[in-house]
Amino acid sequence: MPQDENLSPATLAAQGLGSAAMPHRDIVPPIHVATTFERDPDGSLPGGRLYARDASPAFDPAEALLCRLEGGAAAALFASGMAAASAVLLALKPGARIVAPQDMYWGLRGWMIEFCANWQLTLDFHAGEGELAARLQVPADLVWVETPANPTWEITDIARAAELARAAGARLVVDSTVPTPVFTRPLALGADIVMHSATKYLNGHSDVVAGVLVTREADAFWARVKTARAAGGAVLGPFEAWLLNRGLRTLFPRVRTAAASAARIAGHFEHHPAVLAVLYPGLPSHPGHDVARRQMDGGFGAMLSLRVRGGEAAAREVAARVRLFRRATSLGSVESLIEHRAAVEGPGSRCPADLLRISVGIEHTDDLIADLEQALAAAAG
Repeated sequence: MPQDENLSPATLAAQGLGSAAMPHRDIVPPIHVATTFERDPDGSLPGGRLYARDASPAFDPAEALLCRLEGGAAAALFASGMAAASAVLLALKPGARIVAPQDMYWGLRGWMIEFCANWQLTLDFHAGEGELAARLQVPADLVWVETPANPTWEITDIARAAELARAAGARLVVDSTVPTPVFTRPLALGADIVMHSATKYLNGHSDVVAGVLVTREADAFWARVKTARAAGGAVLGPFEAWLLNRGLRTLFPRVRTAAASAARIAGHFEHHPAVLAVLYPGLPSHPGHDVARRQMDGGFGAMLSLRVRGGEAAAREVAARVRLFRRATSLGSVESLIEHRAAVEGPGSRCPADLLRISVGIEHTDDLIADLEQALAAAAG
């Protein structure tokens, strides 16, 4: 592919940066399974590789593409999104202070609480931008942001969070799993590191568990992150890395199609008599809509939640009555998923008991609307 800086990110993704594997000029890169690499007689490494746990050729295509899409200096693949997030925490020094949102992915929130308690780090939660500013009146080391935030889809102003983090001497990390680089580029808004659970939209086919970090600067902190990956062994297998790279080729059409469908579904059910509320940042009624419109380019993502009239029992009944939606945990794949989120999160969940979390796939929107309509009607009747 010509090195044209004006090429659309969608073009870069579709062609995988346009590289062709030597010596056969393969359009699809091969799977690199080697775990170790030969030295020259003088002990040097002519291929620049020592061991696959440190830097496997299998990682190169996806890391290079994601680095370009996010506008970063370096990227690193991990065995999962949780592994990627954990590497950031492991890169912190003793006594560090973390500021994170109350509402975020429940698995990471729970792990942060446990990790910080065991490693004697300070963890302060906040419930919105006002509280974030208050928490950052004193120095901090890391500010964690997830936007839109799972599963109620609150919006954080990334540029404002970056300003507050810098003033407090902190590094800003943004979990951008839901918007993806299709709609949001956190590094351009001032973030230091962007994180994705690549299991979700980046792969997009429910067949890979992976994570990725992209950094704005390959600095000393990033070196500690890379050390945490290599020393902890949280690396992706070669076949999984290949599948992730394949999924990235269709990232833009998949995400745009799903987001357009989600917007239609949200609008259709916003005033539905069986629905208490639709939580979707693309709706003008959403409290974070104006910020989302400013920092999300061309769409608002494909995740939404319905709060069902009648409480928990009614929400569970709707989930039981769907025919097309799949009742499963996860998000970001080509098939649409639904789940009663509070039940999945279990004791201590902050999720409303009447909430159904929906991941919109790429099925025909009319079919998805009809399925939800019949499930709501069946549950009410």
